[in-house]
Amino acid sequence: MQAPVSVIIPCYRCTQTIERAVASIVRQTLPPEEVLLIDDCSDDEGKTLDLIYRLQHELRDSIAMKIISLESNGGPAVARNAGWDAATQPYIAFLDADDEWHPEKLKIQYEYMRGNPKIAVTGHEYSMLPGGKSTLHTYSASSCKDISSLSLLFKNRFPTSSVMLKRNVPFRFASGKRYAEDFYLWQQMAFAGFPIIRIEAPLVHYYKALYGAEGLSGQLWKMEKEELSNFLALYRVERINWFLFIVAAGFSVAKHLKRLLVTVFQRYGSQST
Repeated sequence: MQAPVSVIIPCYRCTQTIERAVASIVRQTLPPEEVLLIDDCSDDEGKTLDLIYRLQHELRDSIAMKIISLESNGGPAVARNAGWDAATQPYIAFLDADDEWHPEKLKIQYEYMRGNPKIAVTGHEYSMLPGGKSTLHTYSASSCKDISSLSLLFKNRFPTSSVMLKRNVPFRFASGKRYAEDFYLWQQMAFAGFPIIRIEAPLVHYYKALYGAEGLSGQLWKMEKEELSNFLALYRVERINWFLFIVAAGFSVAKHLKRLLVTVFQRYGSQST
């Protein structure tokens, strides 16, 4: 049996991690119908593209994998949208190339959504494993939390690699954004009235800090500017009023300053040891 789910993985210079991500899909107790790997025009002399084609060939008897190669680099929003447009299944799950799923992730999340058809979007918690190995625990969807639109103004309640949604929801990632594009999508759906649920189980493993590390998560100011632009966009389409805009923006700036301090102390501590 397979879940009617299309898994979308943006791939950009990910030769060090993509095999681990794909392996976590193969290990699912309820595997998906298809996996779409979107090469976002990786500038690594074809290494990423060659590797995902090799994985497609080696795993052809285990899982159906489709590869889309973009002609120009557009960032994760563009890559995910390309996969979304090509997906054939009624449900979509997102996985980033440097993350890893718990083996029960798709089974738990899909069965919850099938049993609650009014829910269009679900996410779940995550665990941090920087430099470590994942350990298996048994989880279920016995504990869930409603995520309100107001709460999503102040915090991204789940990472992209935790999200499963119905393919036909009338939204997409904002193609012009390279940071906080996932956060904005959840906000759009929440303020449009779509119920959003978080399953209180860490069904995805992260191997680097969500901020303060190299790569996308290390670009704190760029992330902050995009988060502020989310609030402005919601205000302009009258999803929030001016008071909520000011409060949300102020809270976001305060979080940004805190993250800057944490990052500085982390780097100072590592240099002094």
